[in-house]
Amino acid sequence: MPEPFPKHETVPDERWMEEALRLAVRAQIADEVPVGAVVVFEGRIVGRGWNQVVTLSDPCAHAEIQALRDASRELGNYRLGGCQLYVTLEPCAMCAGAIVHARIDRLVFGARDPKAGAVSGIMQVINHPKLNHKIEVVEGVLSGRCMEILQAFFRVRRS
Repeated sequence: MPEPFPKHETVPDERWMEEALRLAVRAQIADEVPVGAVVVFEGRIVGRGWNQVVTLSDPCAHAEIQALRDASRELGNYRLGGCQLYVTLEPCAMCAGAIVHARIDRLVFGARDPKAGAVSGIMQVINHPKLNHKIEVVEGVLSGRCMEILQAFFRVRRS
């Protein structure tokens, strides 16, 4: 496991997305849809997750949920204020709701999901005007690589 960066050191979003991509590969190896996620707090990763829906027979075992659970255990709190979530694919409605409830400060995602995305895709759960928690959203970080791992996975499944 890589050493955490020193507290308060500014690290580009690409560095954290690289770790999310490594976790997406773990999902792919397990024949899961290759999505990975990391939660970062004060310059270090406090939560990691990858899709494990099939492996765990759990429809809620999306990468984001797994990373939020891991971070909550690590920090001893289900509220994750001050945290950033990096995920290779735009979160679905379930994950977007969990992100809002966890009070994540910043969401960074790679590829858009036009079929199930709940940030800028088919619905806008994150930063819906009726919600009281606002999240900074950055999209498109390493989007080409994030999209390629998904496309390669589904190309193999369809052949």
